Amino acid sequence: MSNLTTLSKTARTYAKDLTERTVWTFLVAAGGVALAAGPADMLNITFWETVGTAGIAAVGSLVKGVVARAIGDKNSASTAPGV
Repeated sequence: MSNLTTLSKTARTYAKDLTERTVWTFLVAAGGVALAAGPADMLNITFWETVGTAGIAAVGSLVKGVVARAIGDKNSASTAPGV
């Protein structure tokens, strides 16, 4: 297998991993804020504030994944060894 093919597979694996982590972070953050603002009535927040809050969490996840690639396994967006 050539180095270019290996690099391509590594980049695809990393991109898929990081995309999944970022999307799930956004969804969980949006759900948590919506629950807190809605049925739980713990705070008063608009729809767009909910989306913005979730977006900030997702960007944090994205940045963490990019940093993890720089300091850890090139195939993973995790800083945990062996992931």
